[in-house]
Amino acid sequence: MKKTRLLCAVFAMVTALLAGCAGTAASDSNGDTPEEMKVQAESASTQQTEPYTLKIGSLKGPTSMGLVPLMDNARQGSSKGSYDFTMVTGADELLGKIMKNELDAALVPANMASILYEKTNHEITVLDINTLGVLYGISSDKSIESVSDLKGKTVYLTGKGTTPDYVLRHVLKANGLTTDDVTLEYKSEPAEVVSTLKEKPDAIGLLPQPFVTVALAQNDSLSIVLDMTKEWDAKAGEDGGSLVTGVTICRNDVLKEHKDAIDTFLSEHKASAEFVNSNPGEAAVSIASAGIIEKALIAEKAIPYCSITYVDGEHMKSLLSGYLKVLYEMDAASVGGTLPDDSFYYMP
Repeated sequence: MKKTRLLCAVFAMVTALLAGCAGTAASDSNGDTPEEMKVQAESASTQQTEPYTLKIGSLKGPTSMGLVPLMDNARQGSSKGSYDFTMVTGADELLGKIMKNELDAALVPANMASILYEKTNHEITVLDINTLGVLYGISSDKSIESVSDLKGKTVYLTGKGTTPDYVLRHVLKANGLTTDDVTLEYKSEPAEVVSTLKEKPDAIGLLPQPFVTVALAQNDSLSIVLDMTKEWDAKAGEDGGSLVTGVTICRNDVLKEHKDAIDTFLSEHKASAEFVNSNPGEAAVSIASAGIIEKALIAEKAIPYCSITYVDGEHMKSLLSGYLKVLYEMDAASVGGTLPDDSFYYMP
């Protein structure tokens, strides 16, 4: 009888232990079931492998045109990287968003990148050059074939103390001319320059793309008489760089923490720019859809003159540093008061 009671007691203890083990196997310390634990593990794995979404800003104009195919791919979910694109009309807006950490990277005017480098205490880096020269002289006066032919003429342009103004003054000086030889008249916007050219057939307008193509489409008596990039390069010398319009910058903290995402972006940015140059008709449709240029036909005509490019590494540094040096010698404030040091340039 005692043995029977003992066996019953032992049996009860073993049953209780087995039940406890089963309970432990069926749940974790928080009471989760194996199925729930599997879901949590898969979710954690997904979070670890999910790419960082780069917040990229750009200006409505040529500096954004080479980025449009990548914008399309990102929207369709076919890009390698993850991106959130913002396009604005004013360079100052991009500057503010970078300084407030609202953007990780931005496509900005070349001299603004240098200014921002100083304003942020060297906390941004230039990744690439995305646009070279987009400035052209247009006129109905077919006698103008070189910069020297501008002597005694009036050139209409926008933005006194801005990049077009500096470029024109530099090119004039390189060709032995001054503002005593050529009259510069400033207008508030490109449309005013175009209007003036209609009224004064012998006048010359200095405009960036795509305004040049728009003006030519509206007035068939106008033609391109000067390519400012060619004029700059002809007098640049060994360290004069080239006429650089737009560059891509990135915050240093983002570059440090998400270098893989940045390198993926650069690879896709390069492919995007190459696609636009190789397929202007198809790219023009996307550019018009993005609202950069109103009509696809005008966009297609403008693309060959927009100097859309992708330049990085040592070549980027050589072109950009030479360009900034020229601006610095004309007006130090135009590049932020001092020339950037080597850490300004990203070397992949």
